[in-house]
Amino acid sequence: MTFLEGIALLNQVSIERETIRKSAKRVERWVEERDYRAYEPFDGLSSPFRLLTFGNLFLDRLLMQVVRQSPWNLRPLFGIKPLVSTKGRGYMVRGYLTMFGITGDASYKSRARICLDWLIEHKSPKFDEFSWANHFDFASRGGRYSKHESIIVWTALIGHAFLDGYSILGDRRYLEIADSVCRWILNLPRERTESGTCLSYLMTEQSSIHTANMLGASFLARAAMFNDSDECRSVAAEAMKYSCTRQRPDGSWWYAEDPKYHWIDNFHTGYNLDSLKIYVESTGDDNYRGELERGFRFFVEHFFEPDGCPRYYHNRTQPIDSQCAAQAIETLAHFSENYPSALNLALKVANWWIREMQDPSGYFYYRKYPLIKAKAPMLHWSQAVTYRALAVLSEALGNNEVIFEQVEI
Repeated sequence: MTFLEGIALLNQVSIERETIRKSAKRVERWVEERDYRAYEPFDGLSSPFRLLTFGNLFLDRLLMQVVRQSPWNLRPLFGIKPLVSTKGRGYMVRGYLTMFGITGDASYKSRARICLDWLIEHKSPKFDEFSWANHFDFASRGGRYSKHESIIVWTALIGHAFLDGYSILGDRRYLEIADSVCRWILNLPRERTESGTCLSYLMTEQSSIHTANMLGASFLARAAMFNDSDECRSVAAEAMKYSCTRQRPDGSWWYAEDPKYHWIDNFHTGYNLDSLKIYVESTGDDNYRGELERGFRFFVEHFFEPDGCPRYYHNRTQPIDSQCAAQAIETLAHFSENYPSALNLALKVANWWIREMQDPSGYFYYRKYPLIKAKAPMLHWSQAVTYRALAVLSEALGNNEVIFEQVEI
């Protein structure tokens, strides 16, 4: 690429950055105008009709999946109301703090503080230590758990928001809450093997899921940079050993090792990659850089159509899902510092998603099926994750060095 071509590319990036930021502002406004309330894919059991399932697991699953899988929004008919979301607030916090870093607008700091305070007030009442849960009951092939039953995925992701808050806002309370999150994670059941230890998805029983394990490890490793805890580092290392030694030869991970969980999807792979990257950068442990590179190569080669449409599974595109799009944009943006071509792919995905799936009112649709779009407005699953992803992409686009690496002077 010549110098003049590089200048033209930078001008194009400036236009792209403005498109991304305008889209982020539209979804930001939509979420705030609704006081951070909307639906979620798995909120079916908050319906009054749940009384008709009589506590039967199969009927609970049926009700939840009918609401989730319908391309039409059945929630108003089923008496399901828009809810708050702890995970959604966590993503909004991280989006706000990223936008503050980009713009210098102090209102983003204020909004982040308000959301962090809300998260403090809405920790799970079931545990003394800080952890977070759904605001609705859940049932799946893995069993049933109730609202307020904290989940390591939610807790680790929100824990990262508190570490961001401490780093950027300097409030010591946020670090104290992150330390409490560490204690909650360290108290989880663990599957101990000769090749690593797996942190449980839930406190009530051992449930070994790679994404949950790696997210927990990423948080412990990052928190140890602040609290200098040898225990956090040791448990994080054992957790990453468990998942990295079980990476498949092609660079992918099953959702979990139990055969009933043998699928490979877009957004869980993105979670795994982001978590492993945070672990490596937080600890300086280079043992898994090969796994990181193989995993990222698999991600890029299997989860995107040529036009930027995100695929759900490694071998199947449908359903085209908002969580897949948002996590793909964020993961690609995170990796663009080391893989400049990832930035172009992130832009392609983002532009496709904005063009195809952002409503004129500002919110993003839930899913796109071959003949219809599921337009139910989700909070965490579509709006908050996409807002965070667009903020991270906008931040990556501000790094002109990534562009100039491609320029011959």
